[in-house]
Amino acid sequence: MKLSREVKTGVIVLVGILAFIFGLSYLKSSPLFENNKTFYAVYENVGGLQPGTQVSINGYNVGNVTSIGFKDSSGKLLVAFTVSNEFDFSQNSIAELFDTGIIGGKGIQIVPVFDGAPNAKSGDTLQSKIKPGITELVQQKLTPLQMKVEGAVSNADTLLMNVNQILDDPTKKQLKETIVSLNQLVKAFKGSADKINVLLENNQEQLDSSLKNVSKITSNFSKLSDSLASVDLAGTLTNFQTTVDKLNAILGKIEKGEGSLGKLHQDDALYNNLSAASRELDLLLQDFRLNPKRYVNVSVFGKKQKEYTLPENDPADSTQTQN
Repeated sequence: MKLSREVKTGVIVLVGILAFIFGLSYLKSSPLFENNKTFYAVYENVGGLQPGTQVSINGYNVGNVTSIGFKDSSGKLLVAFTVSNEFDFSQNSIAELFDTGIIGGKGIQIVPVFDGAPNAKSGDTLQSKIKPGITELVQQKLTPLQMKVEGAVSNADTLLMNVNQILDDPTKKQLKETIVSLNQLVKAFKGSADKINVLLENNQEQLDSSLKNVSKITSNFSKLSDSLASVDLAGTLTNFQTTVDKLNAILGKIEKGEGSLGKLHQDDALYNNLSAASRELDLLLQDFRLNPKRYVNVSVFGKKQKEYTLPENDPADSTQTQN
């Protein structure tokens, strides 16, 4: 059967149309003969995600983003993407939106879950998650710091206002006077230091001589300490301790009334008798001095004896008076 030219032309045109449709589908990442599964994920903000962006699992490209559109009147975006049929994972797996680079760009990576649940099928909507990028992490870290800085600035402003309230005109005047007085004090100290320096320079020789004398004194003290070290101080201290112990023993006996000193210390009658005997002896010596002839009387012719006169403060006289 011989085909006409018109039929041949129609066949060529039909083949061209099919080739055009196949190429267009390939460019849109939607091949006519699909070997992929289509999944969906819902995001509030896709951050610049574009159709055709690759989808990966553990860094390996397994599909592409096919379309992005509104899910409903809530304004959330429904993202459709494909995954190769070679990869099976649980329907609880997560479609995570992440930054593909430092300077920007978004991609989707599947976080596969193998928990024994049924595998995800084409047309399922996976759980979605947005992984914070570097910019968001920096903002999260800087936001508390910013709040602290703002709080510190506010506190500093409040402090300065309080200081301004405290430093009224009289206080400022007194503060200025205090600063002036401090300056004068510093100048006075500087003048004193200059005078001391001049004094040290003028008496350098005397200071050197004094230091030499101090060195000699130190040397002498060192020799003295050596001499004391060579002396038997331990024996001397032992003897001194023995003497002290004996003295303490004697004093103890005296306190107990042992011995003559102890009895004298404890017995008031003995003390009174000794005191009276001493007084009588004193009167006797006084009478002997005033009337020696009474005790030594040598008479050749038998001279009459002089009448006896009591000495002053005679205890016998006082005794007779009382009687």
